[in-house]
Amino acid sequence: MSPKILVVDDEPDIIEFIRYNLIKEGFTCETAKSGTEAVAKSLSFKPDLILMDVMMPGMDGIEACRRIKANPETANAFIMFLTARNEEFSEIAGFDAGGDDYVAKPIKPRALQSRIKSVLNRQLNFKNKESETLDLGNIKIDPSSYLVFIDDQQLNLPKKEFELLYLLASKPGKVFTREKILRKIWGEQIVVVDRTIDVHIRKIREKIGDERIETIKGVGYKFQALSETDQAR
Repeated sequence: MSPKILVVDDEPDIIEFIRYNLIKEGFTCETAKSGTEAVAKSLSFKPDLILMDVMMPGMDGIEACRRIKANPETANAFIMFLTARNEEFSEIAGFDAGGDDYVAKPIKPRALQSRIKSVLNRQLNFKNKESETLDLGNIKIDPSSYLVFIDDQQLNLPKKEFELLYLLASKPGKVFTREKILRKIWGEQIVVVDRTIDVHIRKIREKIGDERIETIKGVGYKFQALSETDQAR
């Protein structure tokens, strides 16, 4: 089956332009003209990837993203924001809401298609390669289902948060530099602002606790292995 993409924008010309080029490349497409419609369509269509405009009347793309990511049925959809706004604060707001990538308008069809294919291929490769479930004391991380269990309680993380946690937890005690994290999680083709990693780390800490991920100032991050004493508690 071809990957399913939901295109969300309040400008009909942009929707049709993107939809036409994606269908020509073999993708299955649905469209939505508002954030409210995007939330509903994401439930019925179950897209692999959502191209989401940020500035829309009513419910904007940031709020729509937040609601989609908060629903376990749609949380794993990869959300790529499309916006004419290129200020750093709007990019951070998008990532903070659970977005995975950010593309500035005007849209260049070939560049967008290449980016989408790269994203989808990386998701497939992650599932194929990172098949080992990590059992780390009270935390279990299952890459086959993108689920995290803390004290047997299920936790749903957006894909980028999950992949970042899995990367760090795959080698407890090892320091991962910021450059390596960006290359491993976002890839060579995707350029993100420096604070993007910090935003994702903060959100992961909010969900699993501050003590498991340590900041190595000026270098990067590492996942703290539990001591035998801690595991026995």
